[in-house]
Amino acid sequence: MIILGLILLIVGYLVGISILWTIGIILIVVGVILWILGALGHAVGGRNHYW
Repeated sequence: MIILGLILLIVGYLVGISILWTIGIILIVVGVILWILGALGHAVGGRNHYW
């Protein structure tokens, strides 16, 4: 999810489409939150670890 967010950020910046930029930021933030929760030991979506 984080990698997809980075790809959308880059494509949105290069092409000039602001919606891709916004979606990329949202995906990065959600990915980082899920990554932190998984690292802390909280079950995320039925899994103990989220990569």
